[in-house]
Amino acid sequence: MVNRESNVFPAILGRTCDRPCEPACRRGRLDGAPVAICRLKRVAADLKGDISHLLPKIPKESNGKRVALIGAGPASLTVANDLRPLGYEVTIFEKQNKPGGLMRTNIPSFRLPEKVLDDEVGTILDMGVDIRYNSPVSSLQTLLKDGYDAVFVGTGAPRGKELDLPGRKDTDRIHIGIDWLESVAFGHIDKIGERVLIIGVGNTAMDCCRSSRRLGGKDIKVMARRPRGYFKASPWELEDAEEEGIHITINHAPKRFVVENGVLKGMEFERLEWDADAKKSRVIDEVFLPADDVILAIGQENAFPWIERDLGIEFDKWGMPTVDKTTFQSTRPGVFFGGDAAWGPKNIIWAVAHGHQAAISIHNHCQGVPVTDRPPQGSNLISQKMGISEWSYHNDYNPSKRQKMQHVELTKRFQQLNIEVELGFDPEQTAREVQRCLNCDIETTFVENRCIECDACVDICPVQCLTITRDGDEADLRTRLSAPAVNLEQAIYASNPLPQTGRAMVKDEDVCVHCGLCAERCPTAAWDMQKFDLIIPYAGAACTTSSVLA
Repeated sequence: MVNRESNVFPAILGRTCDRPCEPACRRGRLDGAPVAICRLKRVAADLKGDISHLLPKIPKESNGKRVALIGAGPASLTVANDLRPLGYEVTIFEKQNKPGGLMRTNIPSFRLPEKVLDDEVGTILDMGVDIRYNSPVSSLQTLLKDGYDAVFVGTGAPRGKELDLPGRKDTDRIHIGIDWLESVAFGHIDKIGERVLIIGVGNTAMDCCRSSRRLGGKDIKVMARRPRGYFKASPWELEDAEEEGIHITINHAPKRFVVENGVLKGMEFERLEWDADAKKSRVIDEVFLPADDVILAIGQENAFPWIERDLGIEFDKWGMPTVDKTTFQSTRPGVFFGGDAAWGPKNIIWAVAHGHQAAISIHNHCQGVPVTDRPPQGSNLISQKMGISEWSYHNDYNPSKRQKMQHVELTKRFQQLNIEVELGFDPEQTAREVQRCLNCDIETTFVENRCIECDACVDICPVQCLTITRDGDEADLRTRLSAPAVNLEQAIYASNPLPQTGRAMVKDEDVCVHCGLCAERCPTAAWDMQKFDLIIPYAGAACTTSSVLA
């Protein structure tokens, strides 16, 4: 339940998340590969068993407040997840005939199986949410007249960007990426030409090229304007695409679509040469590449033609609503935005975070509390010491490399569009990956007045992250440590003056592996290992629930 509490969709995110947490993982500083947090969350979610008795209880009686959610994507579903246990009557208006938003229409089933999506979305809908399918909202003004106490807009970024080049309107074989993926998801498209060009190199482009491979494409090229280091696609998405025979072509800028008598023949590109920073380019050549189909995956945009501009909701020059980044309220009280609808395309986990915060604001608004009144976060530090040299956590260093995800064989994965490629970690892989964790939640704590400056902690530290030295300015201090602290992005920690000599205990947190040997060796208990809990508040609840935001 800790896995679900903040994430809401652990099995979905365990397969599709952009993994913003993993770059911060301390293990990556040690051997270059962070703990596979995302994939471990999938394991926990896939093996969870029946959790129905652990879910929040839904009151039998309504609290009398009605909330409308527009769109059944991750942000809106998170709002419903947080408000239904508080007795709110929640109605979702969804234009499609199934819930999930872009999780369903834009993430192919070979990455996110429909059963996994239905299971986690169904858990929320089964809380008593009134969801109305095939019900696009065509007028916010009309919806507001229905007397809802609050409205949340979670419609995503539903419009794919166009590429206005000569020949664009002369054939029907040029597709907008997110629209094409939606048609594939709902079974409206089941084949594509053998030669396919994908314009763009983000994650949507990866989904388009891999889907094309399964629908009959054989010669598939992803066309990128800039060098590889500037791609928006996640590295693992690029790896999976190339494993499936997709060719990624760099430094090619689209010039025109070549269409003869209504038949797409291909595209002309300018071949570019970039400077060292890939900011300036020059054309060195022009090339023609044949194609039966072209898919445009160059970004997404918001679209709010159904929101009247005289309702008190301000929009900027780009057509984006003015939304408070803390409360998620628009300039009209009672109307909130979240997910891609608030600030443009991002990812699922950010949409979930938006939903949690918007739910707090909606609850405040409906209860007559200022939406700016936010329940505070909290934290706990609890010693893990159980005896003279015993600790309540496993602190051995495991040298295992990051586990490699097993994939369905290439000869089998193209037989059907919905064959999930990633098989997940087996029990042995899971155990090894978990043991790679360096216990970042177990913090070293130091009490100056207990230190006798015996140097025992300095001597035993396996990574030389501790130093007892005279204090000074940070730039000078970094050069006088047991091992120079070269990562300027990571602060170094310095104690108050020690009682014996007035020197300081200095720690380079950048290389500490939280092994606890300093605390084990310390004869006066100046060092301790304490477990850190981040306590995250949710709508209607005081700061009493413990979970780690991921």
